[in-house]
Amino acid sequence: MNGILRKQLSIDYCCTQEDVESPSNVFTLYEPLEGRRRYRNDLVRPLSICAVNGKLMFTGDEELIAWCREKYADTGSEWFFEFKNLKELETQLNEKRCRIKMAHPFFISDELSILPDDGMQIMIFHQEEIEKFRGDERWDEAYVFAEEAPDVIGAAAVVGGEIVGMAGASADSPTMRQIGINVLPEFRGRGIAERLVTVLKNLVLQDGYLPFYGTSFSHLASQRVALAAGFRSAWVELSAEKIPDQN
Repeated sequence: MNGILRKQLSIDYCCTQEDVESPSNVFTLYEPLEGRRRYRNDLVRPLSICAVNGKLMFTGDEELIAWCREKYADTGSEWFFEFKNLKELETQLNEKRCRIKMAHPFFISDELSILPDDGMQIMIFHQEEIEKFRGDERWDEAYVFAEEAPDVIGAAAVVGGEIVGMAGASADSPTMRQIGINVLPEFRGRGIAERLVTVLKNLVLQDGYLPFYGTSFSHLASQRVALAAGFRSAWVELSAEKIPDQN
């Protein structure tokens, strides 16, 4: 397992690196430790679940962790995200005025890729240059403009003098950078997303950080981009949130 990812998950799930590597499921009370992935700006997190290394890791509040420990102590990760299991989990969460917020697969890459000389024009934007794209919804996956996880570098594909695709990397933790990608609809299917993600991945690695890429279970095109850009599947994560009060 990649050492940077192992350490990051140990921080995010309030456990030791040995716990991450062990075959046993992990159950911890959540506390916002220094170095956690910062796009999670919620200091009180009712529950997060990580499927990694064939097992499950749980962190959250005391009541939910107690229930999870009793229910899932010997449960493997392979089929955990089946609908029937998520429905049962959602029912338990609802009793605590909580609900599932998201469940996503994540990919990492720790090797540089050789880029083909295909003539594609690429522009690189550094952190201070990214601000000019604020509010441009065409690039809402590339740049998130989150104060706690600033966008630090971007790569754009240019055709006919116009930007047609954009990838961005945000500083989600002190050691990892999350990559997002947008390509204009009329330019999809041309390998632009793969090229931009690969370019940005290489830049992130050269800067000494581990790039990671999250998407949804049903977004097969996005998953294909990650794989084509040299990423590999690394973990799956579910997080819950408090149900807002209705005024």
